[in-house]
Amino acid sequence: MVPELQTLFPWIAGALGLAVGSFLNVVVHRLPRMLQSQWKAQCAELEDRPVPETPRYNLWVPPSQCPSCGTALRAAHNIPLVSYLALRGRCAFCGNPISARYPVVEATTALLFAWVAAHFGWSAAGAGALVLTAFLLALAAIDADTTLLPDDLTQPLLWIGLLMNLRSTFAPLSEAVVGAVAGYLSLWAVYWVFKLVTGKEGMGYGDFKLLAALGAWLGWKMLLPIVLVSSLVGAVVGIALIVLARRGREIPIPFGPYLAAAGFLVLLYGDHFTPLIGIK
Repeated sequence: MVPELQTLFPWIAGALGLAVGSFLNVVVHRLPRMLQSQWKAQCAELEDRPVPETPRYNLWVPPSQCPSCGTALRAAHNIPLVSYLALRGRCAFCGNPISARYPVVEATTALLFAWVAAHFGWSAAGAGALVLTAFLLALAAIDADTTLLPDDLTQPLLWIGLLMNLRSTFAPLSEAVVGAVAGYLSLWAVYWVFKLVTGKEGMGYGDFKLLAALGAWLGWKMLLPIVLVSSLVGAVVGIALIVLARRGREIPIPFGPYLAAAGFLVLLYGDHFTPLIGIK
């Protein structure tokens, strides 16, 4: 790639991130609802009850609409970040406030895409890192909202990671395969030890699958840094929520956002983490 385009790549990636962030908002909002609808239909079938008919609902249908008044949005209302600012955070039809999460996700995606592009440059690793970043953002937001880490995202993420490493893009394929297996089994073991000792479930199976996917992308050597960083950040945030926000200790705190954040940091700076814990 010519030097001029290499310099522009972070800006191009940032602009792409705005569009991807807009789509991630749709995924974060609709995917959990799609899954709940599927689970209700499956339960009805198992209980030999009539499956209720529901309007078609997926990532594409119906078109984006105001969550307050249900009016379909026009193209001019769907411009990432710009529309929110132009409308001053309110629906153009009913005037009700629009959740600030929409521009936050769009801006965050743009910033992280630009960061990744500046770090990796125009390369297979750069393209793959953008894909991983988008998945991690969606998973973190969904888990924060619903305490779910959908298989619809974690499983494709794992397979894409293995495919990316056929040419050792982020790790040798053998390390990626071991990373996927070890990532799943390590948290699975922690889950069962905690459950046998306390009688409670300390985390969900989605966390196992997310760490397995990160292992497939980054290799087994990066698993310990990911777990350490996510546990440290999770502990600090959890204590802060209990002390400052007076959140009850019995209320579960999703671990997925911390795994996702740690995975992103290790993706970019894993080589700086591993020497600190004696991994070469």
